[in-house]
Order: sequence, then C-alpha cells, then structure tokens
Amino acid sequence: MKKRSRHEEYDNHERWLLTYADLITLLLGLFVILYAMSKVDAGKYAEMISALSGVFGGPKPSVVTGNAGVVNTPAAMLRSEREHIEEELKRALQLNLPKGLVTITNDERGVTVHILEEMLFASGSAEFKLSSFAVLDSLAGVLKKLDNDLRVEGHTDDMPIHTPLFPSNWHLSVTRSMNAVYYLIEKHRIDPERVSVVGYSEYKPLVPNTSAENRARNRRVDIVIITGSTHDKKVSKNGQNARVQSTM
Repeated sequence: MKKRSRHEEYDNHERWLLTYADLITLLLGLFVILYAMSKVDAGKYAEMISALSGVFGGPKPSVVTGNAGVVNTPAAMLRSEREHIEEELKRALQLNLPKGLVTITNDERGVTVHILEEMLFASGSAEFKLSSFAVLDSLAGVLKKLDNDLRVEGHTDDMPIHTPLFPSNWHLSVTRSMNAVYYLIEKHRIDPERVSVVGYSEYKPLVPNTSAENRARNRRVDIVIITGSTHDKKVSKNGQNARVQSTM
C-alpha cells in the first residue's frame, strides 16, 4: 500500500461561532460605551474641558449632552441659562407695575434687571419710595434660589448734583445701589458673599442724555445676575459684608 503523502484535512463546520462570538463581544462593548456617555454630567464636563483648554491654549470644544442627543457648546449652554433666568424674573415681576419702569435684558455678562429711579427713589434722594418694595421683594424671591453672583449698579444722568448728602453723582449712584443691596441682604437674607456694589455715576447711560425722557431712563439701579465665564470672582472684603467697587 502506498503511504498517504499528507494527512487528511477535515472541515471545521463550527468556525463561524468564533466570528459570531467576536461580533457579539464588540457590540456589547459599544453599547456599554454609549450608555456611559449618556450619563455624563454635561455641565461639569463642559467646565472641566474649558479649564483644560484654557491651560493648554486650545479652543473650547463641543460638549455632548447624551440625554438630548444634541451637541451644545459652552456658549449655547450659557445662553440657555440666561434665558431660563430671564423667564423666571419675568414671571416674578408680573405685577401691576407702570409700563417701562422695570425692564430685563441679557448679554454676555448675564441677566440685568433695569429699575428706573421713578420706581425706587425721589429725585436726588437715596431713600426708598413705598413703591420700590414690591419690585425688590418680587426679585428677591428669584435671586434667593440662584447660586449666581449679583452686581447692583447705580446710575445717574449727566445733570450735576451738589448737596450736603451727595456732593456728586458718584456719591448718589453708590448710595442708591448700596441701599438696594442692604435691603436684599437684611430683609431677604441674600448671601452677602454673592453681592458686589458698583456706582457708575453718569458714565454708563442706556441712551444719550439729550432729553428729559432719556435722562429719566438713565437714572436707574441695575441688578445683574452674573453667568458663565464672567462670573464674579470672590475677593477679600477686609471685614465688610459686601464688596464695594468704585469706577472712579
């Protein structure tokens, strides 16, 4: 008998199971990764990425919000935060207020509530009118629920003032904003760590001081809810309860 030159080869009909098992393992890994991504805290992830990007000088990357399946940039998230705060403030201010005396705007700094002098003070005075408490009390209900820092800014028109109490518009604008801050802190227990006081005098008008109507719009107190990258940093207060910033 002739010896066979090679061993007989047998087909393994179950080799497809190895490929199938590998495929199932890869799919399982994929679904685990997708599930983990869906549980990412988008806010904290955005802060971490922004901080790292700033350290290494790179651009701010996009953030995936897994629950919604939408790609949002940090700027879009801040815009959404500002819009939410603005809506809360508008709901709180749905009172029988004279039209135009309280307005709300938002920009890169945050959300600003503009309260005209006519609503808060008599001309040349920093003592509150009775009508001021309704708007301040309504605002405080929203401000207490937020964690954002607050800037209370006093503004005047360009008409000079010189009285024993207020030698200049600087003194008047700072005193008005400071009185508003003290009311929010003492009456509504707003955390003084969150608050700063600013006096701008006549130098930040909303409109040109070219008419009596425009000057009335410029005499105001602005309450700014700081958001995002412009969030006010904590500073040493040297024993004072509120931070006072002068723009002189």
